[in-house]
Amino acid sequence: MKPKDEEKLRAIAEATFTLVEQTGLSGLTMAAIAREAGLATGTLYVYFKSKEELMVALYEQAKTSTTASLMQGDDTQAPFRSRFQHMWMNWLDHRLTHYAQVVFIEQYYNSPWFSEESRNLSARLIKGWIDLIESAKSQQILKDVPTVLLINSFGGSVRETANLLRSGALKRTDANLAMAFGLCWDGIKA
Repeated sequence: MKPKDEEKLRAIAEATFTLVEQTGLSGLTMAAIAREAGLATGTLYVYFKSKEELMVALYEQAKTSTTASLMQGDDTQAPFRSRFQHMWMNWLDHRLTHYAQVVFIEQYYNSPWFSEESRNLSARLIKGWIDLIESAKSQQILKDVPTVLLINSFGGSVRETANLLRSGALKRTDANLAMAFGLCWDGIKA
């Protein structure tokens, strides 16, 4: 069997993310993805037997990339606040530079394709992040609330800051980013 062409796989992923950003996941068709990727629809089916197989594979790819970006450059010796600020910036930068991919993840999460297997993948990928939060909670650095609330407060702060930056309502300056993170930190610290 001939190996799959990495360039075609990349084109399929980018086409899918672009179309989901533009029109949403629900109306997405394999024919539209193939057209956007510059492929014949039959070629797309050589790579992915069904839309479901494609969605699952792209979710795994996108979630892995997003999660890896969160912890990139984490200095385990730094104080917790500094570590959280570094991760907040990582997540913000990833969201701004991979916006279509993030939109795909969010829509997939709320779709019928989001399965127990998808949930387990997410849990495995964010284990290091959860361990860090649990450690900060045990040291009374973060609020003693369910970890899912802390993650959602953190993620919501990143999402809304990115939206403000993308819309132009907030100018990207060091001072504005420090204020935005400060609001997030004030909401989650003990």
